[in-house]
Amino acid sequence: MVSFQPSEEEQMVRDTVAAFAREQIRPVTREADETGSIPDSVIQQSWELGLVAGAIPEALGGGGDARSAVTGALIAEELGWGDLAIALHILAPRLLVYPVLEMGTEEQKKEFLPRFTGPRFRAVTAAVMEPRFGFDPAEMTTTARRENGHYVLNGAKCYVPLARTADAILVYARLGNGGCENVAGFLVPQGTPGLHIAEREKHMGLKGIETYEIVLEECRIPASQRLGGDRGCNFGRILNQCRVALAALAVGVGRAAFEYARDYAKQRRAFGVPIAQKQAIAFLLAEMAIEIDASRLLAWEAAWKLDRGEEATREAVLAKQYAANTALRVTDGAVQILGGHGYIRDHPVEMWLRNARGFAVFEGLAIV
Repeated sequence: MVSFQPSEEEQMVRDTVAAFAREQIRPVTREADETGSIPDSVIQQSWELGLVAGAIPEALGGGGDARSAVTGALIAEELGWGDLAIALHILAPRLLVYPVLEMGTEEQKKEFLPRFTGPRFRAVTAAVMEPRFGFDPAEMTTTARRENGHYVLNGAKCYVPLARTADAILVYARLGNGGCENVAGFLVPQGTPGLHIAEREKHMGLKGIETYEIVLEECRIPASQRLGGDRGCNFGRILNQCRVALAALAVGVGRAAFEYARDYAKQRRAFGVPIAQKQAIAFLLAEMAIEIDASRLLAWEAAWKLDRGEEATREAVLAKQYAANTALRVTDGAVQILGGHGYIRDHPVEMWLRNARGFAVFEGLAIV
């Protein structure tokens, strides 16, 4: 029988992250959006929750917890409810750690994973998206060729979180023909010749997190740094894990906007009654709540199939697409419910709308 109730352990993790989002993230969201910088104290406190180190085996210094996409979706939703930019910063190390944990060689696990079991936040990231119209992850233009015991990478990536400060970047590139089966990951250390990091990108939203465009020009790395070695990695599965994470984050952003608009509508009075009692407002809020719940269930279904090791591409694509649309509709609806107040920066709904607009194009910015 299908159960829609998180286990006791999952609920404990969810409650812990929700409390962190409410007490530590929410108070600094506007500051991060205005200044373009996230307080180091918040990032460090998130690290101490063990959201990265917990899944690393005890033999390598981690917590040894079983990794679960469902638990990852629960965490992503709560962090997205707190703030999308801060959530992506907190989750960025997973972009490298989790693929190495699941698909890396034993040597790669021993080399990289112990670095993330210490007491301080450590920045690493991954590069998936490319700066071109109609980008398709299965048809990358960034290429890798084998040459004398090395791989030579050429191409460009964008929306790479924390690229400037990351110790290493997991770069995905095409080997030979197109298709996810021909995409490989490469662990590129910071400072590798041929790796060029451009200026920080300027976005409509996500102003708190630093993302960069990177260029790879004859960037040579040892063949041993290919994720999974000669057997490679399952990029299709990684992509689905990223889609589920983005779907869950979108649910969190939408839920934040809905709750704010709902509470505002209950307090704001017009013609002697709360505007929540007006039919148009009440129906809009009901539709927002329905769409959020539907998006969450789609994300959970895809995560559940991932945890079972099943093919989940259809479910992950539907979850990501539906949740992205829902986040945009709900945040726009929240701005409408607040009326003129929704357009000014005294209220966070305009920020959530700007952030939600990006889900339509995001790929590979988070992973469960």
